[in-house]
Amino acid sequence: MSKEKRLKIVDQIQKSRESILIAYITSTRQNLEVQMAMDQVRKVYEHLRLLTETPKKDKKIDLFLHTNGGDGTVPWRLVNLIREYSSRFTVLVPNNCFSAGTLTALGADEILMHPMGMLGPTDPTVVNPFNPTDPNNPSRKIGISVEDVTAYISLLKEDAGIHHEDELIQGFTRLADKVHPLALGNVKRSLSQSRMMANKLLKLHMQGGDNEHKIKEIVDNLTSKLFYHGHPINRIEAVEQVGICTVKIPPTLIEDQMWELYVEYEEEMKMEQPFDITTEFLDKFPAQNPGDTNITDLNKTKLAFIESEKRSDVYVFQYNLSGAKQPDSSTKVTLLVKKQGWELE
Repeated sequence: MSKEKRLKIVDQIQKSRESILIAYITSTRQNLEVQMAMDQVRKVYEHLRLLTETPKKDKKIDLFLHTNGGDGTVPWRLVNLIREYSSRFTVLVPNNCFSAGTLTALGADEILMHPMGMLGPTDPTVVNPFNPTDPNNPSRKIGISVEDVTAYISLLKEDAGIHHEDELIQGFTRLADKVHPLALGNVKRSLSQSRMMANKLLKLHMQGGDNEHKIKEIVDNLTSKLFYHGHPINRIEAVEQVGICTVKIPPTLIEDQMWELYVEYEEEMKMEQPFDITTEFLDKFPAQNPGDTNITDLNKTKLAFIESEKRSDVYVFQYNLSGAKQPDSSTKVTLLVKKQGWELE
């Protein structure tokens, strides 16, 4: 019934908005988060190519977007693809729309934000082979936030009062001793790319006049003036402090429909339930004897949706859990991945 209910709400929003809606949802479930990625753009295309009844000049497309972000190159590809098929492009933000999600919204003619809707800074967190190793997990590299690097330089200048060139060089050298110089170079390159991407996306619908100044202000605010990558930007702040003039408050009816649709996805993807393999295994096998090993039946969870009235693409993750009782009475649980990939629902 969930799909039937979702599509009924999609139809209601389309009629209220006189538009075509495509839902793009990536899991924000704790310990089972999914990022925006290029393979998802391919799925969006399959939905767009089905829109043949209405000519482009009359076609308004709404992207119902929930994500914590991902590949920073996806927004440019995705926005330009949707614009190929639409005369007016709007992003609907029911809840999270962070990082690459925010960049995608910047490329829209209009952003409709629910009271629970949140945008976020677009300064990237960079992970590459030259990053420092996590001391608690040697197989994992620590992501480097662009703002952490720039904040360190600001700390030297503003808080420590260091302004002499030789002393600043010494401070930077200490940073380079801890973080590989190529990782720092990658941080600079990623920041430049993020700023360029935001600039290009805004220029898709902001041209001429004093828009150059407005664009620069928005880009500066999103990449360097919010100080914390996880800062949630509400719809009032987005307009009054960040300067995103395309953010609009939808009518109450649309707000209610947006939230109703989001909750359907939230429940279908169990996004309010942290993914914990030990807890999940013990729910199935609450009592074991030392030395016992058990395996759960095949579990299936949904990690991403790209859905419209004509098609439902779902990224499915299938797994078993193997658990063994240890001599100290603890239970060691192993995740056994069986299948993952896109399916038509």
